Amino acid sequence: MAATALFKRWTTEQTRSAPRPVPPGEDNPSVIARYTRPELGALWTDEARMETWRRVEVAACEELPGLLGDGEGPTPAELEAIRVATFTVEAVNERERVTDHDVAAFVDVLSASAGEAGRWIHFGLTSSDVLDTALALQLRAAGEAIVPGAHALTRALANRAREHVDTLCVGRTHGVHAEPTTFGVKLAGFAFEAHRNALRLRRAFEQVAVGAISGAVGTYAATSPEFERRVLDRLGLAREDVSTQVVARDRHAELLQAIALAGAGLERLATEIRHLQRTEVREAQEPFRAGQKGSSAMPHKRNPIKSEQLSGLARVLRGNAQAAVENVALWHERDISHSSVERIVLPDSTILIDHMQQVATALVQGLVVNEERMLANLELTHGALFSQRVLLALVEGDPERGRAPMVRNDAYRIAQELAQRAWDEGTQLRELLAADERAAGLDLDAIFDYAHYTRYAAEVVTRLDEIA
Repeated sequence: MAATALFKRWTTEQTRSAPRPVPPGEDNPSVIARYTRPELGALWTDEARMETWRRVEVAACEELPGLLGDGEGPTPAELEAIRVATFTVEAVNERERVTDHDVAAFVDVLSASAGEAGRWIHFGLTSSDVLDTALALQLRAAGEAIVPGAHALTRALANRAREHVDTLCVGRTHGVHAEPTTFGVKLAGFAFEAHRNALRLRRAFEQVAVGAISGAVGTYAATSPEFERRVLDRLGLAREDVSTQVVARDRHAELLQAIALAGAGLERLATEIRHLQRTEVREAQEPFRAGQKGSSAMPHKRNPIKSEQLSGLARVLRGNAQAAVENVALWHERDISHSSVERIVLPDSTILIDHMQQVATALVQGLVVNEERMLANLELTHGALFSQRVLLALVEGDPERGRAPMVRNDAYRIAQELAQRAWDEGTQLRELLAADERAAGLDLDAIFDYAHYTRYAAEVVTRLDEIA
């Protein structure tokens, strides 16, 4: 087939298989479905967003009699009509083509559904009263799913840390072998970090669960602080102390900062697993299920794809957090420069951190640990990683063995010289020390004892009981 014909056929197939544009009235989630759990995705649909608007509007109508006085405001029959009033996303979108204002369009549709009682809907409110209060409801619901997931990750890490409390492995600094440690101690550090992130997330979701029913520029000119209190009580939300028409955006920035920090913690864990899975290291690897393929071209490959995904998505969270910080500085009592940003970053960040926590928890639970490889890697430096033990023994001296204390710098140079030779020549450091008269009298059995490095491992890992 000629090249031109092939190209025409290819472009035709691409056109047929291209994603269909989402028409007005259909939900268009910010995050792709690949990273969206149904539980979180359902919170951010157009339907869910407008349903929270409806809840705010109904709660406000229910408190109007108390605001306007006896015999004023909607009657019981009108309140019932307001409660059962409905909307459709399609109808609101259609109306917005006229109003060019989403909340106004929603109010028009909901009011029409309520009949004559609809005149009370949005009475004394401004758009931000509805938008910000409803957003608090959405974020609270997101937190109710995300925070338990953060604690589940903590538990998974703690369980694996206890399992490997005595699993000897090398500790690395700058990517280079440093001294022995245990894999349990390593995982315990990640568990405590995950716990701190869980607490940060909980606090961040709590402080953003605030609403405002204060009217235009936040003066309560058409309502009252007591009316606001009663409406928010119905919704289970706290009150923004001074709303200036909008809830202060430092609250949302704090939430996205907490989410970004949690993502950074997941990236640190993922980076560790990625390094440990390298062919040259092979101390741990991601679970690899039956039927899985690591590469389309190289059948032998088993790649740390989930860890790499976590590392990549953490970058998105940090970028979203930066955008949220820039949303803090609004003009005067209100502008809407934050609105377009939040339509993206709040759904994206909450959906992504939820997905990432689920992935990380499964990864930790299924992590394959190669204890034999860990022991083998400890020998790569031929004992050079015992150099600090040699240094301290030389400095300390041993009168019973006839060894005088040594000046630290002199001891350091001896230990450095012999450790480097062990590494470079492939000769065991213990053999070099035994043959060097400068090290005569050293207790080599005590120096080259792995138990010295692991004697507090159980105590360290037991600290996990504090966060159980």
